[in-house]
Amino acid sequence: MASYSSLEETRRALALVLSLVTLPKSVDRILRSQTTFTANCDLPYFPIPLKESETTSALKAIEAAFAVALHNLRDASLADRKIVINHEKTTAFLFQAYLAKVGAYGKLDKEVKQYLKDTDLLQAQSDPYRRMSANLYETRIPGQYYHIHGSLEATTTLRMLGLCDFRPDLETHEAIVDVIESHVKQFSVAELEEKNAQHKQAGVPVLTHDEFLKTPHGRTNKDLAPWKVSSLETKTPPWPLPPPSEHTKNRPLAGIKVLELCRIIAGPIMGRILCEYGADVLKITSPHLSDVPFFQVDGNMGKHAANLDLKKPEGRAVFEKLVREADVVLDGYRPGALEKLGFGPTYMTKLAHDRGYGIVYVNENCFGYEGEWASRPGWQQIADCVTGVAWAQGQFMHPAECEPVVPPFPISDYGTGCMGAIAALTGLYYRSTVGGSWHGKASLMQYDLLLFKAGLLPNDVQATLRQSAGDAFLAMNHSHSVDQISGSALLGLRARHPQLFDDANILEVWSSRAYGHDVTVVKPVAQIEGLDIGFRRASRPNGTDAADWTSFAEDEGDYRK
Repeated sequence: MASYSSLEETRRALALVLSLVTLPKSVDRILRSQTTFTANCDLPYFPIPLKESETTSALKAIEAAFAVALHNLRDASLADRKIVINHEKTTAFLFQAYLAKVGAYGKLDKEVKQYLKDTDLLQAQSDPYRRMSANLYETRIPGQYYHIHGSLEATTTLRMLGLCDFRPDLETHEAIVDVIESHVKQFSVAELEEKNAQHKQAGVPVLTHDEFLKTPHGRTNKDLAPWKVSSLETKTPPWPLPPPSEHTKNRPLAGIKVLELCRIIAGPIMGRILCEYGADVLKITSPHLSDVPFFQVDGNMGKHAANLDLKKPEGRAVFEKLVREADVVLDGYRPGALEKLGFGPTYMTKLAHDRGYGIVYVNENCFGYEGEWASRPGWQQIADCVTGVAWAQGQFMHPAECEPVVPPFPISDYGTGCMGAIAALTGLYYRSTVGGSWHGKASLMQYDLLLFKAGLLPNDVQATLRQSAGDAFLAMNHSHSVDQISGSALLGLRARHPQLFDDANILEVWSSRAYGHDVTVVKPVAQIEGLDIGFRRASRPNGTDAADWTSFAEDEGDYRK
């Protein structure tokens, strides 16, 4: 194990990514000559078999290099400014939802609920039974597993299996699992796939990585780039970044307006990252769609958050006014969902043509954009189960057994959000240098495929991580929820690496007017010489702000403590 180096593996991961994508020459030069990777501990932290921190550190370097290249278009007075990407800060980025707090309480503390806006409209998260409609279960055929996923609604999946909408009589996790898994076990994987398709639910068979690569969808996607940026139109001229004010001159994306239409984690993280570099990000959510309340604590940092109903004329009118001024639109819904509402890439292309300058449109989804499953709905656990991550995790935790386990923490979500942010930054760079409008695409599946291309950790490193993970974590099995697995992993991390939970270089505390309490969040990963990378306001729940661009200039009473 002494030969393993997370820093060296990060450099290898960067070389891997650069072999899979084509970057502008200026960005490539910045990456190769101005970027440094650092670590306090040169070994992985997470009890997982994949090189998550190393791979994402490489992505963070690309993200930062684009930010520098964009800033240089406006001010090249320090063209060789240095970038530092720290291993510990990247690790914290990848499980930041479990490091965030409102007041003294984190995601797994029941007391935190009193401080949150209840956007779990259909009790898919707050009701333990309904929450387990999104979980991994064994099917009728022993050794074959299926991850059902009731998403944020639960009722359709439960009824699909012949289960009741609510079961308040089931008071323990074991009782809930016994009931739901007994129904899942009435069906084979093929029968569940048929039901899933009929009811348009986000479930998948749990495959090994080799099994996934042999599916038609796997064969179509395995050699594609981790993210893609393509042209929407070429008629509009190069459009420079907006001139910054005296107070924002060291903010790479100062003056850039971003409309975010996303929920949960991966999509909102794209917007959070663009906030870090200075963009004004306005998150638009429907007041009629559920969202996980706690994910807004870290996901909404730096943004404004407004509600609009795009199915109503008044909501559409406001949105059309907003998008006419937008530079970037982030779409985290299933492919085609916004197109059906009239606001997809076709609308954006016409908008750019009519107003005379380009726009950047970024999609983030589960299954990618090519292949037979491209239109399927999905979330992180769905991608992790279908691509082989869950089987790899199960083999890591139980080498002598054959059982998949969902990995701790929403790591793939955060890595995918980083790739989506890179796609947005790429589009902005091209719009500034060659003109036109650009379409970025990122997916959870492609992030997972990138992890497998980076390779599993060496067996001796896995053995050390497994030994230090603790018996409670290793006792987790396929039917434990992601929060249970994450909670156990969190206890182990806190015991072994307490610095991740109290380091002022990793965490910062804000006084949040919207929450009425202090909010603790993870700082941006990238440090860039001479540039101001960070937030201008604290987090707020969905629907807090007005749906306009003018209020960004107002003093909101938030401050960093």
